[in-house]
Amino acid sequence: MKLIKASESEQYEAKKHFNCWTGHKLTPGEVSQRINISYSHFLPSGGAEMSSSPMERVYYLLSGSMAVNSQTEELIMAPGDMVYIGPNEERSVRILNNETATMMVIMSKVD
Repeated sequence: MKLIKASESEQYEAKKHFNCWTGHKLTPGEVSQRINISYSHFLPSGGAEMSSSPMERVYYLLSGSMAVNSQTEELIMAPGDMVYIGPNEERSVRILNNETATMMVIMSKVD
């Protein structure tokens, strides 16, 4: 068991993200073997370009509103909503209005 304080995070630049700052809360190898938890703060007009990852991931929106797009659909998120994204599934995200948005991202390596 490990407590991770609100003030504990390692900032990093997420690839293909814009008008955004991000931080790791938990990365594989520290405590967990597979789970990576981070947060993303998106400024108005922020988002992330279409891309994929070999990891499973869950987006949990804490504040603001966002659209998560795949090649075939658009999902609109409000605070408290979650989106599951499977391994290698392409997606992009964008802010929907002039408010900042904060999202927790939970990722897991697939065996």
